[in-house]
Amino acid sequence: MKSPLHIMTTVLPGGCIRVESPELAPGQTVDVWVTPHPNGNEQRPTFLSYLKSLPSRRTVQEWEAFERDFSAERDAWDR
Repeated sequence: MKSPLHIMTTVLPGGCIRVESPELAPGQTVDVWVTPHPNGNEQRPTFLSYLKSLPSRRTVQEWEAFERDFSAERDAWDR
């Protein structure tokens, strides 16, 4: 059995969708599952917007405090 295909498409007027793939043979029987994206008509965020959404850079002191807290938590797991 071949691997499933992941094809993203846009709903056309009348609620129609179109699926095209060179891996599919004419007359071949296929199962089609449709999962609407929760963001509806919104466009995908760009990589730049993702980078901008990340927390700002930390100072050396903030990283040192983070490392101390992280090490203490990790050491607590080993007990």
